Amino acid sequence: MSKITLFGQIIQKLDRSIFNKLVDKHKTDKHQKGFNSWSHLTSMLFCHFAKSQSLRDISNGLRSATGNLNHLGNVHPPSKSNLGYQNKHRTWELFQDYYYELSKHLGQQVGFKQVKFRIKSKIFLLDASTISLCLSLFDWAKYKTKKGAIKMHTLLDYDGNLPAYVNITDGKTADNKGAYEIPLIKGSVIVADRFYNDFSLLNVWDSTGVFYVIRHKKNLQFKTVKELELPENRHPQLLKDEIIELATTKSQKKYPKRLRRVAIWDEKNEQIIELITNHMTWCANTISELYKSRWDIEIFFRDIKQLLHIKSFIGTSRNAVMIQIWTALITILILKYLKALAKHKWYLSNLVAFLRINLFVKIELQNWLDEPFFKKEKPPNFNQQTVLFDS
Repeated sequence: MSKITLFGQIIQKLDRSIFNKLVDKHKTDKHQKGFNSWSHLTSMLFCHFAKSQSLRDISNGLRSATGNLNHLGNVHPPSKSNLGYQNKHRTWELFQDYYYELSKHLGQQVGFKQVKFRIKSKIFLLDASTISLCLSLFDWAKYKTKKGAIKMHTLLDYDGNLPAYVNITDGKTADNKGAYEIPLIKGSVIVADRFYNDFSLLNVWDSTGVFYVIRHKKNLQFKTVKELELPENRHPQLLKDEIIELATTKSQKKYPKRLRRVAIWDEKNEQIIELITNHMTWCANTISELYKSRWDIEIFFRDIKQLLHIKSFIGTSRNAVMIQIWTALITILILKYLKALAKHKWYLSNLVAFLRINLFVKIELQNWLDEPFFKKEKPPNFNQQTVLFDS
């Protein structure tokens, strides 16, 4: 048994020295007394781990465990009004920067790498997810006449399935427009759906040395330059592999180079999926499998919305919403780190549910991750039959 709660041991996994440097950079503790930035971070992590529904739930939840907070790093449980005030006024960029720094720090300690593709390029999955908001409460989140929303434009690192970059905009921003600001790494691969079939955007990627695999729109006008032979050991769903040029003058001005087009049959949905890429040497199987890996980002969005507190918000200001989203991303990073440390084959949903139940239980974290269930001792095996009656 441990003298520290599971939640306390999880908080101790975080590098506070990195956080303190960011606090100094953003000056978020200047003129602050009592409820400092570290207490703020811990409170918001508790919000996600416990899936607290309000400021009062967070405050009461931490205040009820006051005796267990000493090991969280001199954390002061907030009042409802104090937490609400800091969510509105303490800059969300502190938590954004800490997510990126923590991602690098934890990523060095545990291997998240998935071995599926033989290509050496770094693989990123790109997509956007809309979070609906009430326009009367979140009047800054413009979307439709009577509806508000924000959109998370996410570049997901295939290794570990964690965001390498997130751009949060209002709901009206188109997916492709929100992608212009993503950082580009030369030699990497971006896999995305048809909403990113923007030839001006693809030209920027190509000129930067970035490869892409994009599902193209049905109305794409092109002419075939050369039809490539499909390999004998190809995936049975591969239908076509060809080199193409864009047919319209407008499209050619935006993207003057040749493209490669691969068509595959989606048996599950009974439809043809047509892909374009600027990589000319990969086999068609690889291009097909790369696009299939795009489903991982859909799973990421599902997990963060279902498992953490991100579909409803405890504050209505833009700053409060941004803090809640970035602390949710820190939480999902911690959860995947714990999952990677464990010997037990956890499903992420089960890990979240069991942590939520045992958050303030005092038990050794690593032992609990490895063996979450107590093993029952087997009853003794009696091979000898007892004698009921003497002869």
